[in-house]
Amino acid sequence: MRDTRESRLLLVLLIATAFALITVDIRGGQESPVDGARQAAAAVFGPVENGVAAAVDPVGNAIGAVRDSGERHTRIAALEKENAALKAKLGSDDRNRNRVRELDSMLKTAGAGQYGIKGAEVIAIGAAQGFSWTVTIDIGARDGVQRDMTVLNGSGLVGRVTTVGPSTSTVLLANDPDFTVGTRMEKSDELGFATGQGDRPLLVQLLNGKAKVKKGDRLVTFGSQADKPFVPGVPVGEVVRVDPAGGGLTRNVYVRPYVGFTKLDIVGVVVQAPRTDPRDMVLPQKPKPAPTVTVTATPPAPDGQQPGQQPGQQMGGQAPVGPATGRVERKPAQRPADQQAGQPDADQPDQNQQPQDQGATP
Repeated sequence: MRDTRESRLLLVLLIATAFALITVDIRGGQESPVDGARQAAAAVFGPVENGVAAAVDPVGNAIGAVRDSGERHTRIAALEKENAALKAKLGSDDRNRNRVRELDSMLKTAGAGQYGIKGAEVIAIGAAQGFSWTVTIDIGARDGVQRDMTVLNGSGLVGRVTTVGPSTSTVLLANDPDFTVGTRMEKSDELGFATGQGDRPLLVQLLNGKAKVKKGDRLVTFGSQADKPFVPGVPVGEVVRVDPAGGGLTRNVYVRPYVGFTKLDIVGVVVQAPRTDPRDMVLPQKPKPAPTVTVTATPPAPDGQQPGQQPGQQMGGQAPVGPATGRVERKPAQRPADQQAGQPDADQPDQNQQPQDQGATP
């Protein structure tokens, strides 16, 4: 179409008409005179609009997804970070509860033995080469720790301090082969020396080769001179095996330590020994044995015999059972009618009759 004066005039008229129709439609509201034309146009062009929208919707969605992808990625990253923080908090809460239990148990052990202790945390373990069992704790000389001090936890003997630094110390564990401690048996007071064997039970050599020892007997530390390196009364372990007595001067027993050396966390260094030997007071209380239930089976009674009745025993007014006749009932003897009426029996003397004078002549 060529740009002429007529075409411009026609465009102006169309625009003016459009504005006029819009004004009339707005003022008319729901009763607009062009409402019928609008509905007719919707009926004609509605399907065309739906088809065009269906064709261009995937493109529009793709463009929107690209536009929103940055915001969604940021939100996902924030949610993942929040989730990781919640998991870390949950894990730390469980660990804190476990450490509180360990600390409480250690304080009870120290209180029972009257040990003055410094609490510490295991921060490193020694190298496994050479079968060495050591750990590093986070307290040292600045905290009053010295060489050859006893180390314990809530379960019992952990080891002794071997090296002291300004803020850390090295502890030789009780299961190390180079570790030896004097022991005393509960109740019997038999003395011996316990030596570590790594992940195997402690080997205890009792000084008395004829000592009576059984599985389940318990041992504590005997104590050292001036309480270094060991204070007395610290629980060591429980006997799990006893070698037969071979007539030697000593006797070997194997003891399972109370302490789990592979899961140490909170420990205490004994910086002040007890005034008196606590003996067996620090040992844990033995669990009470479960009551034994005794069931007595009562055999069924033979036919015709009451439960609990001995053979041949009479029950009530019944006679014993004969071999041939069976059960026989005892019945009272029949008396004559005159005796039932109150007359005395002829075979029995009258109790009301006075005896005759034996000196009289008949």
